[in-house]
Amino acid sequence: MSDVTLILQAAGRGDRLASEEVLPVVYDELRRLALARMAREQPGQTLQATALVHDAWLELAGDGTRHWQNRAHFFGAAAHAMRRILLHKARRKARLKHGGGQVRVNIDDLEVAAAEPDERLLLLDEALAHLEQVDPEQAHIVELKYFGGLTNEEVANSLELSPRTVDRQWACAKAWLFQWIKESQ
Repeated sequence: MSDVTLILQAAGRGDRLASEEVLPVVYDELRRLALARMAREQPGQTLQATALVHDAWLELAGDGTRHWQNRAHFFGAAAHAMRRILLHKARRKARLKHGGGQVRVNIDDLEVAAAEPDERLLLLDEALAHLEQVDPEQAHIVELKYFGGLTNEEVANSLELSPRTVDRQWACAKAWLFQWIKESQ
């Protein structure tokens, strides 16, 4: 077992010292995941990787009652927390775009543009929610890769699958998501 797994299990048993050791041990890897995810965002993004890590940590640590089975369980939850944080931010920005204090403009004067990154993230989340209904394993792989920034090999280790299975599931999930998004527009 990895050091992270041992520390997480000790913290789950109520060891206060282990609970205090968790963040320093996982911080660098959480930051690497956040940097990978934030690299896909548009320039000028106001949310920084460090803030994403800290927000995710606050959500993960919560009131201290969560128990992590192992490293894979923890980092899967971290990817899910990052997804929720990014979606919350995208939804908040979308609300601001469609409401209060906005000036009316003539629609005939506007040029049609492609969906903005936040709108694409919301559309991806909707598609991912549908994929979870069809194939939860593929949805989990997408979440770990897209929101967690894990490589196929890291996903395979995390989910205890072969790298080839992850490759196939990832390809199928991308095709399914592409088709769903294409049909929904």
